[in-house]
Amino acid sequence: MGVVPHKNVFQLHCCGNMKKVVPASRTLGVKHANRDLVPIAEQVEVSGKKVLYLNIGDPIVFDFRAPESIWQSIEQHRRECEGYTNAIGSNAARQAIADYAKRGGINGVTKDDVISFVGGNEAIILSMQALLNPGENVLLPGPGYPVYTGEMSFLECPLNVYQLDEENDWQLDVDSIRKNVNKKTKAIVIINPNNPTGSVLSRKNLSELVNVAGEFDLPILADETYDQILYDGTEFVPLASVSKDVPVLSLGSISKTHLVPGFRAGWIYRKDPKGALDDYFEAMHRLCRLRLSNAGIGQVAIEAALNGEQNHVKEMVAKLKKRRDLTFKRLNEIRGLSCVKPKGAFYAFPRINLPIKSDKEFVIDLLKETGVLVVHGEGSGQKEGTHHFRIVFLPPEETLSEAFDRIEGYIKKKFK
Repeated sequence: MGVVPHKNVFQLHCCGNMKKVVPASRTLGVKHANRDLVPIAEQVEVSGKKVLYLNIGDPIVFDFRAPESIWQSIEQHRRECEGYTNAIGSNAARQAIADYAKRGGINGVTKDDVISFVGGNEAIILSMQALLNPGENVLLPGPGYPVYTGEMSFLECPLNVYQLDEENDWQLDVDSIRKNVNKKTKAIVIINPNNPTGSVLSRKNLSELVNVAGEFDLPILADETYDQILYDGTEFVPLASVSKDVPVLSLGSISKTHLVPGFRAGWIYRKDPKGALDDYFEAMHRLCRLRLSNAGIGQVAIEAALNGEQNHVKEMVAKLKKRRDLTFKRLNEIRGLSCVKPKGAFYAFPRINLPIKSDKEFVIDLLKETGVLVVHGEGSGQKEGTHHFRIVFLPPEETLSEAFDRIEGYIKKKFK
């Protein structure tokens, strides 16, 4: 008797087009203003127009290069770069960061108070994930960096924004901070030097902040990524050097100060004399272990960058100062624009004093008409009723001059 074949339960079932997979609803509000306009810029390029990309703070796109000493160290430690490394950072890198904090006037920070991340952005993302439950919030500066607001959307946490004071060199509006603290607030975030305004907070302003944080028993996360990029003799004051009892997390990176954004090497160190951050820090450790390993090349680069010679910083800042000066001069000469002089970083955040409904519409139309890509102020947060855009002054003077000529021509044509 023959064997009766069974039905093939693995037979493919043809049912036409498969239904669309629905993404998690928490991803729908995630935006990054600095990059969201790039697809439009690429369409403009296809049309034959030259686009000047003044939207991304990547020095390597222009005439900046990493110190040769960092590459030499990577070459000497090739084998270490090839394999897995400690998920919270190598001992050597974390010690270099602790020593860097000490040179900044912060005592008591050891390598055990340091976590290394795959870039400053990952430090932001994991520090927020380790801190916040849905519905909770941190106080964010406005204007500020879009990664923070994008992560709030992903975590299903409402935005809680305090204002920087444009009329006072974009210093912290301490009253705005105090008014916005609520029962769900877990921490205060500052960005100093600030992206996108280029402001640098004074020692007095930082002391006022620490007093408010202590009043409400809140820790402070200080994003100090641009700490060495300063102009006109401006003093940078690490927040942790001001605070005695209020716990501080300082976020840093070698991406901009040491011109290696592609190496993805950032960190957080804590100054926490009373151990208030112990459980929170361990939560970050757990998230780091979940991603298994740090970036090996980044760990070697951190040690080499922070312990090596720093001559490139003076050269970089001297070059950038000329471009800052040109940017400040030209923006304030264009009718309908005004700009507070940046004291640090490499961004300016001019105000648009023109009859427009939306600075995003302004920026998109400027891009389509002229090929100049800047970032709309709405994407960074700004005081209600005001309009701005962020412009990067990393390019050489001739590129910046061409961009300002195009912007000026556009405004003269559109706003007669």
